[in-house]
Amino acid sequence: MTKRVAIYVRVSTKDQSVDMQLNDLERYTRERGFKMFKIYKDNGVSGTKETRAGLTQLMEDARKRKFDIVLVWRFDRFARSTKHLVNALHEFRNLGIDFISYQENIDTSSPLGEAIFTIISAMSKLERDIIAERVRGGLRKARANGKRLGRPKTEIDIDKVVEYKEQGKSIREIAKEMGLSRGKVERTLKQSVTKTLETCTL
Repeated sequence: MTKRVAIYVRVSTKDQSVDMQLNDLERYTRERGFKMFKIYKDNGVSGTKETRAGLTQLMEDARKRKFDIVLVWRFDRFARSTKHLVNALHEFRNLGIDFISYQENIDTSSPLGEAIFTIISAMSKLERDIIAERVRGGLRKARANGKRLGRPKTEIDIDKVVEYKEQGKSIREIAKEMGLSRGKVERTLKQSVTKTLETCTL
């Protein structure tokens, strides 16, 4: 059965054209004897963007198994990061869809393409592990130097909060007046009541 191919092309700015990518990919499709299913385009869209209309539509159609192959001009036209590429390749594999990058000459249906996919996955995991270890190392060093981690605590004038409450102001009004969250005001008032009760029982 003739395989159906989905072509994805992208350029970062409006003054660029996808024509060069399309010429190469359409010729490649004819030479391989594939059947063109659809061309998905993102014109003037940065590759770092989380959402791209063309790519989103391609992924939706892939999940419906409308085609057998995804063909791109180059990895960086498709993926915004190594992690994004690996996740997409894993998803395509689970869907039974092959992935071909024209410029890199990578075809995941071939033994070489399969090997490179494995290497990319390993490199992505290594990258994540290195970043995680650096973060853990930084936290250990910070603790060793006596630094307090996490968000700095906001100093609250408890007496002022109580004073506003006694004036008849609502929780919302107090929060707005003092630049606090409503939850913070409520907790502060509860703490004030608790301290008052403790003082009375002494």
